[in-house]
Amino acid sequence: MPHPQSNARAPRYDVPLALAQLGASDPKLGKLISRVGPCTLKIASGQTPFEALLRAIVYQQLHGKAAAAIHERLIDSFASVTDRGHPDPQHILDCPNEQLRSAGLSHSKALSIRDLAARTLDGTVPSLARIRRMPDEAIIDQLTQVRGIGRWTVEMMLIFRLGRSNVLPVDDYGVRKGFALTFTGLKPHQKVTPDLLPKADAMLKRARKWQPWCSIVSWYLWRACDLAAVKPASKDL
Repeated sequence: MPHPQSNARAPRYDVPLALAQLGASDPKLGKLISRVGPCTLKIASGQTPFEALLRAIVYQQLHGKAAAAIHERLIDSFASVTDRGHPDPQHILDCPNEQLRSAGLSHSKALSIRDLAARTLDGTVPSLARIRRMPDEAIIDQLTQVRGIGRWTVEMMLIFRLGRSNVLPVDDYGVRKGFALTFTGLKPHQKVTPDLLPKADAMLKRARKWQPWCSIVSWYLWRACDLAAVKPASKDL
């Protein structure tokens, strides 16, 4: 799950309605919702698709704090050429490789960010106005043409930037583990092995009960992992 951002808002869809319908359609999920409490999922506001995807590439396979530091250094390195607070695609294409690498980007991520910039300028990456009118799968098909952007990255954008209500990232480790904890008997402190994690088809089958609120379910499955990570208080002897 992406690192939360400060400039965020609640989803525009009806979260209380979603929780009521999810609890009624899936009692086991309802128990998880009751344990976790209110949904505090936030949507990043003010980002263009280019900005959101650039950030997503930086954050891939890194701890949140390390990724945030690299992202901040990268953006700050363009302060002298932009007054927007964020470089535009042409800035990325024009800058020397040393600038990207000195911010902390790997060679592969620097190539991905340049490809993202080029594909933003040629229209492969749609504008925010256009992307808002596109269905989820069309957005995934379009954006996965960019080097370094896979389905998971676009799904995170759908949930946390575009505020789409019905996204279930079945390849996300946290969502799979949360599913196993909630529905298939995985114990909180049990060692997780691949055979204990659900397959995509089993998740999608149960997800029929959750339409059109799979994004909310994804958020609660991540929270199930958080609950499992909390060690119970020791009892007084």
